[in-house]
Amino acid sequence: MDNEEVEFIAENELITVIPNFQYKTFYLIGGDIGPFEPSVPTQVPLWLAVHFRQRQKCRIECPSWINVEKLEEIMNNEKSSDLFTQMPNPHYMEITNVLLNCAPQDIPRADEVKTLVKDIWDLRIAKLRSSMNEFIKSESLHAKVNNLTLLEINTVRNLLTKTLKELHNLKQHVPINDQ
Repeated sequence: MDNEEVEFIAENELITVIPNFQYKTFYLIGGDIGPFEPSVPTQVPLWLAVHFRQRQKCRIECPSWINVEKLEEIMNNEKSSDLFTQMPNPHYMEITNVLLNCAPQDIPRADEVKTLVKDIWDLRIAKLRSSMNEFIKSESLHAKVNNLTLLEINTVRNLLTKTLKELHNLKQHVPINDQ
């Protein structure tokens, strides 16, 4: 699975839009969406919100966790904890990036939000790499890591599996000293 597939999965998350048009209910395989009334908030998948926004058919209402104060709180919690803290959404990075790319005008203090989300991402990836390094050095057979997102796991998956495979190959070729 690559990062584009992870983003594709994230685009099924529901988000609130304020439409500026009137239309009946859409009957989709994933469920019914609508009806749409001007100025009445409606929940739609992220991919549809992007589609409407690009055609100037709606305004996107950001999820409550996409604000500077909440993101600063998440950042402080992540810094103060040795473990991974739970994110407000399992697709926080993908959703934020999609919204910042298609509708930055709908996000209050968008530049600060972008910086904070990137800082949270960098902190979590650094913590994840450090955890991987400790895991590899400990020669453990398994590890339990909670509160990682799919994108974070996907980011280190290839590196971790290749590293473990190489370590396994090296151990098979090193002679064991019987003493």
